Amino acid sequence: MSRTVHFYEPQKGHQLAHDPFKSIIAPRPIGWISSRSAQGVDNLAPYSFFNAFSDSPPIIGFSSAGWKDSVANIQETGEFCWNMTSKSLVEKMNLSCAPIPASESEFAFSGLTAVESRLVNVPRVAEAPVSFECKLTQLIQLNNAQQQAIPFWLVLGEVVGVHIDTDFLEEGVFQTVKAAPVMRAGGPATYFGISADTQFELFRPEYPRP
Repeated sequence: MSRTVHFYEPQKGHQLAHDPFKSIIAPRPIGWISSRSAQGVDNLAPYSFFNAFSDSPPIIGFSSAGWKDSVANIQETGEFCWNMTSKSLVEKMNLSCAPIPASESEFAFSGLTAVESRLVNVPRVAEAPVSFECKLTQLIQLNNAQQQAIPFWLVLGEVVGVHIDTDFLEEGVFQTVKAAPVMRAGGPATYFGISADTQFELFRPEYPRP
């Protein structure tokens, strides 16, 4: 079977109307990160490069393009929270990425409730279906293939506390579809949700024994 393939080298440009990288690695969970500066100013910001990297212990991470307030706060205190963005919170999540002064809190600007955590000195979003309390494990400035530092920072943290709204637990199982998490995609304003229509089961194969 023959097919036409568009090939490009990212350093030389993609020659397309919109950079396809974020559309290909998509949809991506939103890293809605809350932090608190050493001076006690609360910060809340969404990051589209976010995921889980370990389950024992549970470790999550996000990447920041540029040295943002979140990264500076986490470097100072060693703590942060992740908050799930549900469909009902997407407008307020979007407000939390507004470029307000570092001396002001995105919680108040977005109309969200900041509630204190149990194990870290960082507020979490009370309205979120799930929140993770995290301790910093690694803060890494990324390099390119030439081992030159680039202005992106990877923040990894161990989840030390988990808050789950019990409305989304049924017989001990978290109901992802009911929580309606929102994910970032490739277009300038493109997001995705999930539904039961897209759910399917796929079990790992067993190694065949003679």
